[in-house]
Amino acid sequence: MIPLADRLRPKTLKEFVGQKHLLDNEKLLSKSLKNGNIFSMILWGPPGVGKTTLARVLAKELEAEFMGFSAVNTGTAELKKIFEGIKKRPLLNQSVIVFIDEIHRFSKSQQDALLPYVETGTITLIGATTENPSFEIISPLLSRSRVLVLQPLSEDDLSEIIKRGLKELAAKIDKKAKGLLMELSGGDARVLLNTLEIAAGLNNNISIREVEEAYQKKALMYDKDGEEHYNTISAFIKSMRASQPDGALYYLARMVSAGEDPLFIARRMVIFASEDIGMAQPTALVVANEVFKACEEIGYPECQINLAHGVVYLCMAKKDRSSYNAYFQALEDVKKFGNLPIPMNLRNAPTKLMKNLRYGEGYEKYTDESLLPEKLKSKKYFKKKE
Repeated sequence: MIPLADRLRPKTLKEFVGQKHLLDNEKLLSKSLKNGNIFSMILWGPPGVGKTTLARVLAKELEAEFMGFSAVNTGTAELKKIFEGIKKRPLLNQSVIVFIDEIHRFSKSQQDALLPYVETGTITLIGATTENPSFEIISPLLSRSRVLVLQPLSEDDLSEIIKRGLKELAAKIDKKAKGLLMELSGGDARVLLNTLEIAAGLNNNISIREVEEAYQKKALMYDKDGEEHYNTISAFIKSMRASQPDGALYYLARMVSAGEDPLFIARRMVIFASEDIGMAQPTALVVANEVFKACEEIGYPECQINLAHGVVYLCMAKKDRSSYNAYFQALEDVKKFGNLPIPMNLRNAPTKLMKNLRYGEGYEKYTDESLLPEKLKSKKYFKKKE
């Protein structure tokens, strides 16, 4: 069965809920639609406020061809092939609106590849992002687009959506349950409707109890700032630490499927290469760094292959935390004892006065004697793993 959120997705501007600052009479998008044209734009706003729906509605209002893609699972080569096909078509009155969800997931080179088609008017680009475009979208693409900020849905907006959902489900909800549902949704219409649909399946006279139970039963969640985010990355790292590629690949797949930033994953792999593998296989750091670079240059979806390659390599590598442990033991002594006097023979002597004060005296390039401050002479932080 089609989810409630999709069944209720607005098909016309009149049905659209929210974003009045862009859509009311005489506002920017309203004026553009009246003029019968639209410009390339980046829709920036939190999840569930209508970015995808708005793009579809704009295309329908203008009778434009709509092509929707996700940056998580669409490659540059695929897009170029499609865009080149559009260029070769006979001239038509119908414009083409290309919608790219999570456009911030595209690497700089992938975003660069869009420029020629936007510049020539082959496509009208509508990108959607939850991240600040100033940091995530390349300047040339920003300069050729308008950034439109979508606001979180208001209580009135959410109330209207609930009203439509209840009508579709032939259900009722009491006042307290409605308030809780709006609060739990966090202004995300999809979360609100998914929870409402599950709650109505439990009881079509919805109370707080059904809302609470439905919210717990929602489909797999992955909140970038929430507990599940940290649980998943923790399970990912611990699977690599235990040298279990099956577990590590599974948690990697969960993160990729949820749209996690590939650079976040790769960054943790770089840290892992030094923290857990260290001296047992020093080349692990080289591999992890190359995976990071690949993610930076290539982006999704192709870089998921690089991530998988790197994950299996790190899993199968021998583990040695001796350098990691040694460093943090040394750090403890720095915090405990502060800036202990550096031995005179290790001090630099660029001036005559310093030489007279015996700076650098007795220094030997190669020695087995401890070079630690006097108070720590007997300390051994690094213990080579046999």
